[in-house]
Amino acid sequence: MRRGPSILGIILVIWLVIGAIAAGQRGYYNGDDTNCAEAGTILVTIVAGPLNYIGANPKVDCELPEPSK
Repeated sequence: MRRGPSILGIILVIWLVIGAIAAGQRGYYNGDDTNCAEAGTILVTIVAGPLNYIGANPKVDCELPEPSK
């Protein structure tokens, strides 16, 4: 039996690192005022990984319900 990281695990980590770099290049980490849409956009940009460099520009628009008065 072979022990150690699998090739798929290594590819997944590289994929997510590339996505995190793309989010940084787009300036998504600069804001102090993070809301649902910004956090979601950062997450889907990271998950999209290298697809960001071939034209993918994922955005999330979420509206949370307001508390009752």
